Amino acid sequence: MSASFPFLQPVSEPIPENPSIATARARWLWPAALAAFVLFWQFGDGLAKWAFSYPRAFEIPAARWIGKATKWLLDEASFGLFTFTDLTRFVAQIIDLPYRVALGLLSTGLLSGQGSSAVQQVPPLSWLAVLAIVALIGHHAGGVRLAALVTACFGFLVLFGQWTSAMVTLASIVVAVPIGVVVGLLLGLAAWRWPVFERVLVPVLDLMQTIPVFAYLVPVLVFFGFGPTSAIVATLIYALPPMARVTILAMRSVPSEIRDLGNMVGCSRRQMTWKIMVPSAKDSLMVGVNQVIMLSLNMVIIASMIGAGGLGFDVLAALRRLDIGAGLEAGLAIVALAVALDRLSQAYAEKAGKPAAGIPAGNGFVSRHPYLAAALAIIVVTFIAGLAVPALQSFPEAWQVSTGTFWSEVVRWININFFDALEAIRNVILLNLLVPLKRLLADLPWAGVVALLALAGYRLGGLRLALLVGVLAFLIAATGQWEKATVTVYLCGVSVVFACLIGVPLGILAAERDRLWRWLQLVIDTLQTLPSFVYLMPVVMLFRVGDFTAMIAVVAYAVVPAIRYTVLGLHRVDPRVVEAGRAMGCTPRQILTKIKLKLALPEILLGLNQTIMFALSMLVITALVGTRDLGQEVYIALTKADTGRGIVAGLSIAFIAIIADRLISAGANRIRERVS
Repeated sequence: MSASFPFLQPVSEPIPENPSIATARARWLWPAALAAFVLFWQFGDGLAKWAFSYPRAFEIPAARWIGKATKWLLDEASFGLFTFTDLTRFVAQIIDLPYRVALGLLSTGLLSGQGSSAVQQVPPLSWLAVLAIVALIGHHAGGVRLAALVTACFGFLVLFGQWTSAMVTLASIVVAVPIGVVVGLLLGLAAWRWPVFERVLVPVLDLMQTIPVFAYLVPVLVFFGFGPTSAIVATLIYALPPMARVTILAMRSVPSEIRDLGNMVGCSRRQMTWKIMVPSAKDSLMVGVNQVIMLSLNMVIIASMIGAGGLGFDVLAALRRLDIGAGLEAGLAIVALAVALDRLSQAYAEKAGKPAAGIPAGNGFVSRHPYLAAALAIIVVTFIAGLAVPALQSFPEAWQVSTGTFWSEVVRWININFFDALEAIRNVILLNLLVPLKRLLADLPWAGVVALLALAGYRLGGLRLALLVGVLAFLIAATGQWEKATVTVYLCGVSVVFACLIGVPLGILAAERDRLWRWLQLVIDTLQTLPSFVYLMPVVMLFRVGDFTAMIAVVAYAVVPAIRYTVLGLHRVDPRVVEAGRAMGCTPRQILTKIKLKLALPEILLGLNQTIMFALSMLVITALVGTRDLGQEVYIALTKADTGRGIVAGLSIAFIAIIADRLISAGANRIRERVS
């Protein structure tokens, strides 16, 4: 019977759809979806007002819940033998002890008494001693050239009067980096060993890296109080995730032959981890150490808001006074410190990948530890010399130089001579681009935007990506953050477009010209290490506060990845493909547009992704110049110590970052599959 009536046979597999029909449907899907969105936007307000303004009665009171949870943790939470407050005080004491030791060695010396009545009993290490020890470390890590470079960086701190503040900052780094490395290493090892723990840890690391740093400061301030210890805790939260991620990747990249060898010789699980796996991956792990150092330095200004002091406080104070000269010098001091620590960590990473040179001949302490012996001798000699000659202990102010007045006068001269031109540019862009786009996004129906984002996720990555994107976008609206989120998206979007319009052409030019790329690399390395607050000062002095000022500062900060990834993508194009294009008679323009840019498009999209992440991180800082977006919401929460308000606004920014990251990454993967 079934043979006579084939429609009665059970269907085991769906009949494959005609590829041409599927392609036609995909081609018309987006025009149809956009047409439906525009129609709903124009005529749906009277039919479904809830889709344009999320009903307050149905908002999720997440800020209130988080505020109550914070109050409960502080007042009532108990673990039996101790309370949550006892735990935070214990953690603070663990961090505070090494910090006081490091601060005493580098800045304050040995003090007796407390507060303003404290008296210095033993002076700290002199500037001459620190310079000599840094030179020794540089020589040990990379030879004479590295020793000269790091000595010059620290010499800049001495010569320009930034030494005292720099040593306070260095004391925080000396404490934060080892703790961040150890905790990140342990978390990474646990995630590598137990896949279930990794599935829990990775989303937490994603949130730690996408939630704005200001949002960390609110709960840290509430739990740990105002002071350097709180600043170190916030720095650890910000700088720890890369170490954990690098550890996971490093453990997985260890060749299987090494693991098999460890099993053959009968290593226990602990021996396999610490005697085999970690030493084999030490060169990769040093990359994580480098990242912890650089991210810790990036935090010094923001951490100064809750009591870190040092160079970060100097930059922040200069921004409040609009003193561009003092702020620029303090910012360049952070750059000098960052360059020195970055080069040292990179040198030790390269050294970790090389075979050990062996133990020097001899049984004495000096022959076995020549650099340590030399450092101890330097400390003793410079201490005695500093007692005899005070200038060798503390660099005299009369010998210091400053360019602060010069830079302030440059900005003043620009304002006097080019005010009308600058004001005209500002007004044209503000009135013809920024304000109309801001109003456009504010008028869009949140329900339609959520649906379009979910559709984009489905087309690029399937049902899971559609659900992720749709749920995160819905939560932004459901927590009452949609209006401020549209301002954030508008500022971020405009800034990213301008950054790409500047960065991608520069990257194309630099990829074709090696000399230009060397000079441009020096510039973007400086831009990447310059503290983000420093960008605000000259822009505010030239254009005053507002959205245009914020956009200029964000573009200057976010243009770096657009340049770097464009150059990276073009350099990765297979030369044989380019030669084949030349053999076919392609012109240089055709080779660039039809071959190189198409093959480099996945890397350029990843650069776009990173540009968006940089822009979002900078937008929180531009809240100081009057933007009324999620960044300002986080900043207001910090000033009021409102944990719930700050975390909800911070999570909304994180959700925007995750949506952009997942959609662009999925699009880059699709393009890469087509190209390959």
